Amino acid sequence: MNSIEVNNLTKTFGKFTAVDNISFNVKKGEIFGFLGANGAGKTTTIRMLCGILTPTSGDAMVGGYSIMKESSKVKTRIGYMSQRFSLYNDLTVEENINFFSGVYNLPEDKLKERKKWVLSIANLEGKEKLLTGSLPGGIKQRLALGTAVIHQPEIVFLDEPTSGVDPISRRNFWELINYLSNEGVTVLVTTHYLEEAEFCNNIIMIDQGKIIAEGNSKELKSAHIKNKMYKLESNNPVEVMEQLKKADFVDEVSIFGNNLHLSVNEKLKEKNQITSFINQQVDYKVNSIDEITPTLEDVFIHLLEKGKKKVV
Repeated sequence: MNSIEVNNLTKTFGKFTAVDNISFNVKKGEIFGFLGANGAGKTTTIRMLCGILTPTSGDAMVGGYSIMKESSKVKTRIGYMSQRFSLYNDLTVEENINFFSGVYNLPEDKLKERKKWVLSIANLEGKEKLLTGSLPGGIKQRLALGTAVIHQPEIVFLDEPTSGVDPISRRNFWELINYLSNEGVTVLVTTHYLEEAEFCNNIIMIDQGKIIAEGNSKELKSAHIKNKMYKLESNNPVEVMEQLKKADFVDEVSIFGNNLHLSVNEKLKEKNQITSFINQQVDYKVNSIDEITPTLEDVFIHLLEKGKKKVV
């Protein structure tokens, strides 16, 4: 059973097409990743699915209701958390909880129970009177999610929810997302942290408003990365990358911090060829070369490079 069914959804702003004729389905209770770089069309799509923005064309059924014809009913079925956490910093923790319970028309007889739950998942029991603006980022993030689902919606939209928080808080937050999914809540989450998408049941990658890939993590890697991949560590990664682009055994090379990821073809017989080639070109030190399993970030970069080649 699908919680969300998107059909040929398009949104234009003047001559600019932010979302370009996309279609996909999200099953009930799954964690669905909507991935792409900033400006790819993720937030615009979320806002249409929440009934905040009206599509230029196409439609979507969210919780059984049309976003074109029944947007007010859609809003009763969903929770929404934006990358800015949606909280009021000048209100206390309790005042924020009360405010959002009112926004979502939570019945008075359920408020006490749900308030206790929100405080529990945010680790804020006994701290109701604290100003929200004084909270650490990870705690504020959990409070924001709690207020977004205080009315126990069947679908929750999370738009870049882990942006700006530390890695440990991000992992803890994903444990909370998994808890919601196990309770039967459908979670659609946008992120540009591609390693987080490993936690999703299904994934869509979007670029310039168009869907460029779809599937789970394993399917995406096997479908789009056919060659062996190596990680190379060097003190001069940018310069080494420029040299490796000239090698006939390298199909693609991308920079990852101080490391490089190489996609190599059948012309590479052994990894020592990589070091030999670099040393023939320039005198740069290669600290290590290891074969690696491709990541979703490798898949995404591969698809973007493939798209650029088509344009050229």
